[in-house]
Amino acid sequence: MTPGREPRPTTRLARWGTWVSQHAGRVVAGWLVAIVLAFATALGGLGEGLFPRLTNGDISAPGESEEGFALISEGEEGGFTSYTLMLEGVDPAAPEVAAAAGRAVQSLVKIPGVAQAVNPYVVAAGPDSEAARQFFADGDPRSGGFATVVSLDGDLPGEEVAAAYAAIDDVFDDLSEATNATGSQRASLRLLVDRIIDQIKVDGQRGEGIALPLSFLVMIVVFGGFVAAGIPVVGAIASIAGALASLLGFSYLMDLDATIVNVVTVLGLGLCIDYGLLFVSRFREEYAVRPDHRGAPVTRAGAQEAVAAAMATAGRTISYSAVIVAISLASLLVFDITFIRAVGAAGVSVVAVALLVALTLVPALCTLGARRILRSTGGRHRRSDSGDTGAFARLADLVHRAPWAVIAVVTALLVALAAPALGARLTSSGAALLPVGTPQRTAFEALPAHYPQLTGPEITVVTTAPRAQLDPWIAELRERPGIRSVAPPREHGDGVRSVGVRTGDGGSGATTREVTAQLRAERPPFTVWIVGQASGVEDFKAAVAARAPVAITLVVLTTLALLFLMTGSVVIPIKALVLNVLSLGATIGVTVWIFQNGHLESLLGFASVGAIEATVPVLLAAFGFGLSMDYEVFLLSRIVELHEQGEDTRAAVTLGLQRSGRIITSAALLMVIVFAGFAAAQLLVMKEMGFALALAIALDATIVRMLLVPAAMSVLGPANWWAPAPLRRLHARWGISH
Repeated sequence: MTPGREPRPTTRLARWGTWVSQHAGRVVAGWLVAIVLAFATALGGLGEGLFPRLTNGDISAPGESEEGFALISEGEEGGFTSYTLMLEGVDPAAPEVAAAAGRAVQSLVKIPGVAQAVNPYVVAAGPDSEAARQFFADGDPRSGGFATVVSLDGDLPGEEVAAAYAAIDDVFDDLSEATNATGSQRASLRLLVDRIIDQIKVDGQRGEGIALPLSFLVMIVVFGGFVAAGIPVVGAIASIAGALASLLGFSYLMDLDATIVNVVTVLGLGLCIDYGLLFVSRFREEYAVRPDHRGAPVTRAGAQEAVAAAMATAGRTISYSAVIVAISLASLLVFDITFIRAVGAAGVSVVAVALLVALTLVPALCTLGARRILRSTGGRHRRSDSGDTGAFARLADLVHRAPWAVIAVVTALLVALAAPALGARLTSSGAALLPVGTPQRTAFEALPAHYPQLTGPEITVVTTAPRAQLDPWIAELRERPGIRSVAPPREHGDGVRSVGVRTGDGGSGATTREVTAQLRAERPPFTVWIVGQASGVEDFKAAVAARAPVAITLVVLTTLALLFLMTGSVVIPIKALVLNVLSLGATIGVTVWIFQNGHLESLLGFASVGAIEATVPVLLAAFGFGLSMDYEVFLLSRIVELHEQGEDTRAAVTLGLQRSGRIITSAALLMVIVFAGFAAAQLLVMKEMGFALALAIALDATIVRMLLVPAAMSVLGPANWWAPAPLRRLHARWGISH
């Protein structure tokens, strides 16, 4: 025990902090080895890495679209994938063009894995036939453009796919040169997927490249020294390594969409910076409050005492925060949607990594770097880097003077910001995820625009009805508004038939959505399955709505229970939930206003698709709620600590805001920087998520945490701490206090 200081109660976390501090060198060495191995494994240095294992496809959910697609796929074992070359500016009547097109087809069909190759000059019905017209741009042989379509075996082994595409590219290059084409575009689902995955890598590197240096600079200002500022950054790097390694492990258990990588790594990055900032700040405070340390040289024993004390306080707050964030993400596991469940599982594992980093690596680094960390204060060892008076205390006093006015104004603002969410439209973009002008996006936009018959229909109706029933309905279908054409039924075996319906505005256009809704609402007198992108989005919404009550109940009950164990109150947890709902609603509303309605397109660098990605609201609710509760726990832990020390509610709120305000503001600024780095992504879904999470943190840490929370607690006064007698007895026995 340090002379002149009353002993603190020894807790498990304090004992853990002592152990980590005593073995700091070994802990850091172990983490360095783990970081190197994690990066090497995830990036392919020790075998197949993470990125080749990622997939990218439509975000599907159980429902009639998925069931209908399965029906027509059963009779098409393996299936085919297509690769299309579109040439522009050729002379279609030139003999050398026809000759080059014929030679190209002859070369293409010799490539292993190619099942068929066709263009308007090599088509069974002849180059002057109606069938050939679909291979000319806009169906016009005089247009100066034509397409060559290659069909590849869908069961082609992975190691042969790259070789097949490389050989096809060589033939396409020769054809472009031989026809003197002025332009060309190549469309392939594989190229699109590869481009999106490459963009994920680029966006991730850009986001981290923006976030880490800026975060380091901000923390230098906060801490006044390089070593103290560097500890959270080192922790963040460890978190990224752990996140990538955990995702590699999950890729062997479930399909992982490429966008998951940046979503969970940015979460780990932000949490580690937050937790590192909180722990280092509390470590400095705990060292400073010991009278025998003031003005004396920093000792290893003193650093170990401070680490143990910081672990008992900040470690407790961090643990609470991590559990609440993990619970919020675990709610995603209840949804029967593979993508959402994968994000939930991966997200929980990343939170566990961030918690492990905060409770092991960060305190170990604090111990080893104690002299430099504590010297950076200029020898003054200021209490909590703030003291008990300052800007945040003055802000709390102002709020206490007119709490009802603050509540009215802030609530009205949040409700107004949330209003656009009522008109939210959801979509599941493919090529539109990429920036305008990207070759793969341009090709996928040009294909339906100029070669509509070479693309699949926007809507497919699948049925097992006999032709006698189906044909009259098809005739009626052709007369419906919004439908451009209806193809004759296709047979798929076992009595399964499909009918292609074309609207001409893409799989998620307004007309397609309207026709899809009509077909799903007005069923024919036989069983049908409506298949397509718009129908899949409706299934996604239905799947989310079906499981949302369970997910919400899980999060609400566990959050209420945890905050009750922390505060001993039933009022404070309910208040926290209500304020978080207001904050999330405002965030979703602004996101819809910007990305769906197309505001700030030039400033943020995107092109609106008239909707927001279907996964964004679900992920934003889970991530945003967890991160908002993160700051709630930061603030409440201080207020509760002061209240347990005998302060009344008003004083506890004022001092709690003053002592935690700088940390919350700094942590929020750092988190906004992290998410803003990813808002600079080129991939649309990442831009939406990055912007929305940055906005959620900014709103929550400013007007909610600094204004609305103190105002609500001021109005409630002693009622903040109310709980029924049985629950008070329960908290007395099982509650966790300082």
